[in-house]
Amino acid sequence: MELAGARVVVTGGTGFLGTFVVRELQQAGAITVPVGRRLHDLRERAEIARMLRENHPDIVVHLAAVVGGIGANREEPGRFFYENAIMGLQLLEECRLQKTPKVLVVGTACSYPRVTDVPFSEDDLWDGYPEATNAPYGLAKRMLLVQAQAYREQYGMNTIFLVPVNLYGPGDNFDLATSHVIPGMIRKFVEARCAHAPRVTLWGDGSPTREFLHVADAARACRLALQRYDDGLPVNIGSGHEITIRELAGLIAEAVGFSGTIDWDVNQPNGQPRRLLDGSRARAALGFAAEVPFDQGIAETVAWYESSVAHPGSARNMVVT
Repeated sequence: MELAGARVVVTGGTGFLGTFVVRELQQAGAITVPVGRRLHDLRERAEIARMLRENHPDIVVHLAAVVGGIGANREEPGRFFYENAIMGLQLLEECRLQKTPKVLVVGTACSYPRVTDVPFSEDDLWDGYPEATNAPYGLAKRMLLVQAQAYREQYGMNTIFLVPVNLYGPGDNFDLATSHVIPGMIRKFVEARCAHAPRVTLWGDGSPTREFLHVADAARACRLALQRYDDGLPVNIGSGHEITIRELAGLIAEAVGFSGTIDWDVNQPNGQPRRLLDGSRARAALGFAAEVPFDQGIAETVAWYESSVAHPGSARNMVVT
């Protein structure tokens, strides 16, 4: 699909990934309409209908989501399921009714079964129940894949679905009550360094592995999917680099200049044992491969946090998702 001159509504367009996607699409010549919750509450179907009527988009990119780490998912599983499901279900239905030419839905690697052969193939999505600590969120996103595929089959809608791994980068959420692992670690280590604290405690035992993707790479994948992809099969979006949480902690501690001891609270959950996606479909269908080296991305994120967050506040236990 040609993006130059296309009118693109980006739900969650004022958020972390959304701001990068908006910038990426603008550079491709698109006319973007970033939609945040203050402008339209996507839990209300009438608001979705009004938003589409007012903007007449050629494309809708659905990024809006309620997200967080293990702690947030454990505290509010009902909210994480309902709000993520209802926003997407109603948005896709209104896009169908208003005949939106193309809709991109961004899912989550949390939808994969807890134990899956590594690397995770898109064909593995239905082989089991997700990791319990974030299953409601992951299943809500799975339901949107079902809807996108069903609407393509019955109504001929051009709906496509991407499955990204954990994102990170400048502008991430550093609120330790809801942050993911990289911003959580950065904040804890920076605060410990500034307070001359001798040690930092992290959740779990550090053995799980994760794959991380810089937010700029994820935004580029969204653009490529809009330009090059028209199929009902979901597409993994990752970096191809797997790292243990223990190794990650050491890397971030070094990047922020924390030289103290790292303790592991084994009474707290580890989350999914391993997470690494098979990126072969993305390479073949989109021509996508990650470009930002991980150490460079970590350095950029640390620099952004230290220069942009003046008052980090008190540290709390970080979370791993």
